[in-house]
Amino acid sequence: MTSRDLLSQLASLTTEAFRPDLADIDRLSTLDLARLMNGEDAGVPAAVGAQLPRIAAVVDAVAERMGRGGRLVYAGAGTAGRLGVLDASECPPTFNTAPGQVVGLLAGGPAAMVTSVEGAEDSRELAEADLAGLGLTADDTVIGVSASGRTPYAIGAVEYARSRGALTVGLACNAGSALAAAAEHGIEVVVGPELLTGSTRLKAGTAQKLVLNMVSTITMIRLGKTYGNLMVDVRASNEKLRARSRRIVALATGAGDQEIEAALAATGGEVKHAILVLLAGVDGPAAARLLEESGGHLRAALAAAAG
Repeated sequence: MTSRDLLSQLASLTTEAFRPDLADIDRLSTLDLARLMNGEDAGVPAAVGAQLPRIAAVVDAVAERMGRGGRLVYAGAGTAGRLGVLDASECPPTFNTAPGQVVGLLAGGPAAMVTSVEGAEDSRELAEADLAGLGLTADDTVIGVSASGRTPYAIGAVEYARSRGALTVGLACNAGSALAAAAEHGIEVVVGPELLTGSTRLKAGTAQKLVLNMVSTITMIRLGKTYGNLMVDVRASNEKLRARSRRIVALATGAGDQEIEAALAATGGEVKHAILVLLAGVDGPAAARLLEESGGHLRAALAAAAG
């Protein structure tokens, strides 16, 4: 693609559009700028809301595959890719996901989290190479993330994943995007031109973050990683999370401090197991067996314990 072709393509994208009404924003007071930016951001949730049926369909498809042992993989460049890495990195401490169960691939590798890696986003071949190392199966899901919906790395990731039989999703912020067209499921959250022309870390980035939050969080709820709105699979890897674990057990059971400490001790600190010990009156090994038999779903394990 020539420079002229690229300029023409970018000029046609809503995310790259110039807004003459904002041409003098550098003359505004700081408070007025903050109000203006806040007002721009306020429209993002509604744009996400317009895509909820598509997002729900994606979640159901992802959860079905992850329930069979599949993985969730995000692939993108720049801000979009960093948001995928962020979401993936937060799943192990929040939901106790296994290493490699949720993966974030960023064009240019880990170094691109803090520094621009020139040319990485323009390479479909790089995306294929990154995904080839994962050995994709039909139970895996690859979500290509790109504000413009034209990023070669994201499109290449989706096309390669689809050729391997994996579920594919294209998340973009322009209608009629090549990324959405390349995937089985397209999610296009159109938030309009940015406050700063083409700065898609703003509204587009916020929209992508909201969608990724939904996909991972609701998928984990469907997989039994929560009990009501409690994170019963939280991994207590530091003092704050250990305190949160005790609080979650207390909220779920109403038990006293000594009972909670005893239950956590009997289950190796596993919150879900400790709740089952307290609510079902079983010991640690029995709790582990019941949860294994119920596929990790606490409500199902409680029902089985009740007979």
